[in-house]
Amino acid sequence: MSTTVPNDLKNENLQLLREYQLSGSNEIRNQLVKLNIGLVRKEVYHWLNQCGESYDDLLQVGCIGLIRAIERFDMSKGHAFSSFAIPYIRGEIQHYLRDKSPSVRFPRHWQSLERKSVAAIKDLQVQFNRKPTDAEVAAVLEVSVEEWQEIKLAHLNRSPLSLDAPMQDEDEGATCLGELVPDTKYRSFQLAQEDQIRVQQALAMLEQRTREILEFVFLYDLTQKETAERLGISAVTVSRRVKKGLDLLKEIMTKQL
Repeated sequence: MSTTVPNDLKNENLQLLREYQLSGSNEIRNQLVKLNIGLVRKEVYHWLNQCGESYDDLLQVGCIGLIRAIERFDMSKGHAFSSFAIPYIRGEIQHYLRDKSPSVRFPRHWQSLERKSVAAIKDLQVQFNRKPTDAEVAAVLEVSVEEWQEIKLAHLNRSPLSLDAPMQDEDEGATCLGELVPDTKYRSFQLAQEDQIRVQQALAMLEQRTREILEFVFLYDLTQKETAERLGISAVTVSRRVKKGLDLLKEIMTKQL
């Protein structure tokens, strides 16, 4: 009897896979999922003790991997379906856990203690009718107060804080975190904008022909030869005017400081 049942299931599985490849029926696909759910459960039990996710969540994710395996299985290649499906199920669960994992990771031992602390804190609150102290929680978990405080801090800091998170500013009132964090790139951009304005103001104070030469060479990226041709003057004149103009700009902008 022990060998008959697996053989019957295997034959049923192959028959349903054959029918699904021909029809693409969702009903047959759902039958295949129910028939092979044991493959998913096996993977879920493997990962359950290695993460903080629930059994039901991991089961749903694993079923997505099973469905993808059903849709991509090719009977003509002669593979066993279970061997083909397990990497899809495992990969889907691993991908889910990577996406769900906190940005800042801390030791598995600490993760286990943090999970135990939830029940411990509830029991202590009922027992003392108040919020328990760090020392009381640490005693239940059988760790030092310092270690428990480090675990709490690591748990609080494991996820990034949104820059849109509301904050309270003493001077401005309600604001968001992004407005309180200095942006060095924006500051650099602001300085560059200020420098550009100062250069434009200094250029406006130069004699017209010298200003034109500097604009062609530095703003429009023309060579001195191209500038000379455009203005109908010699390249030597352009070179002299560039040197003279830069000296004047430096003098003007130094006085503006």
